[in-house]
Amino acid sequence: MSNAIFKLDPPVNEPILSYAPGTSERAAITKRLGELRSEAIEIPLIIGGEEVRTGQFAECRVPHDHGHVLAKYHLAGEKEIAQAVTAAEKAADGWARMDWSDRLAIFNRAAAIMAGPHRATLNAATILGQSKNLFQAEIDAACEIIDFLRFNSYFATQIYQQQPISETGVWNQLEYRPLEGFVFAVSPFNFTAIAGNLTSAPAMLGNTVIWKPASTAVFSNYYLMRVFEAAGLPPGVINFLPGPGSQVGPRLLRDPGLAGVHFTGSTGVFQSIWQTVGNNIATYRGYPRLVGETGGKDFIFVHPSADTAATRTALIRGAFEYQGQKCSAASRAYLPESMWAALKSDLIASVSELPMGSPEVFSNFVNAVIDRAAFDSITTHIDVARNHPDCEILVGGGSDASEGYYIEPTVILAKKPDVPAMTEEIFGPVLTLYVYPDSDYEATLRLCDQTSPYALTGAIFARDRAAIATAKAILVNAAGNFYINDKPTGAVVGQQPFGGARASGTNDKAGSHLNLMRWLSPRTIKETFVPPQDYRYPFMG
Repeated sequence: MSNAIFKLDPPVNEPILSYAPGTSERAAITKRLGELRSEAIEIPLIIGGEEVRTGQFAECRVPHDHGHVLAKYHLAGEKEIAQAVTAAEKAADGWARMDWSDRLAIFNRAAAIMAGPHRATLNAATILGQSKNLFQAEIDAACEIIDFLRFNSYFATQIYQQQPISETGVWNQLEYRPLEGFVFAVSPFNFTAIAGNLTSAPAMLGNTVIWKPASTAVFSNYYLMRVFEAAGLPPGVINFLPGPGSQVGPRLLRDPGLAGVHFTGSTGVFQSIWQTVGNNIATYRGYPRLVGETGGKDFIFVHPSADTAATRTALIRGAFEYQGQKCSAASRAYLPESMWAALKSDLIASVSELPMGSPEVFSNFVNAVIDRAAFDSITTHIDVARNHPDCEILVGGGSDASEGYYIEPTVILAKKPDVPAMTEEIFGPVLTLYVYPDSDYEATLRLCDQTSPYALTGAIFARDRAAIATAKAILVNAAGNFYINDKPTGAVVGQQPFGGARASGTNDKAGSHLNLMRWLSPRTIKETFVPPQDYRYPFMG
C-alpha cells in the first residue's frame, strides 16, 4: 500500500483538433483510413487477457459502402460466456485489492495513448465502422472517451476523500468497496466513447467487467480494448465478448455473480433486462445495480422571441448530425406561428443543400445510417408520415441503399401534435415540426411535456427571460439535460453530466460522480481506542 495520500488535479476537456487542410492530424487520419480499409482483420474474443477464437463469425462492414468488409469477428457461445464469468471472478480479488492510485494510473495512461499515438486509429475505425464524419468521430472516439477517463479518475479521488466525522477516542472510516461480483456492460453502436465509459467507469473503482459491444461497433470497440491492454490493464478485468445479444444477455443476467448492469441502448431491451433481473432476484448474492440510458424523443421548443438564425442552426445540427442517430438528437420541434413564415423557406433550403455521402470525403455533413435494419425502420417511419393525412414532408424523404445506407435529411410538418412522427422514437435523420398559435405558449409547453414517454434532452429558444423561466418550470421533468438557446446534443463530460429519466433511463449521469457511486458498496468501519470495561450506564445508578 502507498505511504502517501495522492491526488489528481482537476482535468480540462481534451481540445478538439481542427483537421484543417495542411495540418498534421489531417494527414494522419487520411493515412490511417487507407490502412484500415485495406487490412481486413480478424477480431478475437478477449477473455482473461487471452485471445479466444470460436470459428463462428460475423462481419464488420462499412455502412456507407456495405460491400466492403473491414473485419470478421468471432462470436461468443455458451462456453466462452462461462469462461468470461470465470475470468472476471478470478481477477476480482487482486483487482479490488490493487491500490486505487495504480488502477487510476492505468486509465489515465489509456487516455494519454488515445490522445496521442492511437487517436488516428480510434477515429478512423469509428469513421469506417460507424459512418461518422471526421468532426463527429473526433468529438466522440477521441475527446469524449479521453474526458471520461480523466474526469472519472478525478471524481473517484473526490469520492474516496469523503469520510465521516470522528469523536474523541473513535476513528470512523468509510471504505469504498467495489461490488461483489461482475458488472455486465452492454454498449451501443452510436458512440465509441460510451463503450469506453460503460466498461471503464466500474473497472476503475475495482469492479471486473464483461463487455458485450454492439455488433455494428465491434470494429472500433476492438481497438479501444487494445488500448486498455496497452495501458496495463490486468487480464480478466475487462473481458471483450462480442456475440448475439439473445445468447450473451440471458446467460449473464441469470448468473449468481451478476452485480450490476451498465447499459446504453433501446428502452425495450433495458426493460427486458430489468424484468429478467427481477425474475431472478433470489438467485443473486446481492441486488444488482441497474444503470441504463435508453431512448429519447428529444425536443426543441421555440418561443416567439427566439432568434431565427440560431433556431434554424440548432434544428439542423440537432436533428441531422450523425444522421440523427444520437440518443439526444432533436426529433420534434414546436414553432410559433409568428416565426414559421420567416423560418420555413430558409430551413427547407438549408436542409436540401446539406452535403451527403461518404464520411471519408471530409466535406460531407450527412453520412449513412448504421445498417440495413436501421435503414428499413427509418424509411418505414417516413412512409407512414408520407401517407398520413395530417403530415406533410417538406424536404427530403428519399433513400438509397444500393451502395450505402443513405437516407435524406427529412423534415415533416405535423398538422396535429400527436401523429406518430411526433411521438415515436425514429433514431434517424427525421425532424417533425408542429406549429402552434403564439397565444398557446404555455399550453403547448404542457403538450410537449405530455407527448412523449421519454425525458432525455430538450431545448428552449427564447430571448424573453420570463418565457425561459416558464419553460424551465413546466418542462422540469421532460428532460434530464435541458438546454437554453442551444441544440439538445453535444453534452460535454464534466460540464453537462448526461442522462434522463422516465422511459429514457435511470438518470445516473454519465460523466459525473453520480454514475461512479453506483459501482461502489461502502463499508463503515468504527474503531474505539479505549473500549468500555463495564456494561453499566450512569443512568442506572
